[in-house]
Amino acid sequence: MAGNPLLSGLAPTHPGEILREDILPALGLPKTAVARRLGISRQTLHDIEAERLPVTPAMALRFGRLFGNAPEFWVNLQRDYDLRTLEAEMADELGAIEPVAA
Repeated sequence: MAGNPLLSGLAPTHPGEILREDILPALGLPKTAVARRLGISRQTLHDIEAERLPVTPAMALRFGRLFGNAPEFWVNLQRDYDLRTLEAEMADELGAIEPVAA
């Protein structure tokens, strides 16, 4: 996937990392309170933070509402993470596909 050359070699960032490292500490709220406001279980919030669950469109809508940002921010983070992760996993398979000229 062609992209920013400054990012080449860097591991993709899961939205849970941003949530864990930046957003939640800045809120200053207990995770139980955040989960309650989002209408999800504390375990679900923990699993997203731990990068075990993706940020779904429904979760992106919840995050956008609670944090005052666009749900597209969260969906785009997840999409970029998924594409970069899958591209690395499929490198050999993708390399075997001969492109056609448009």
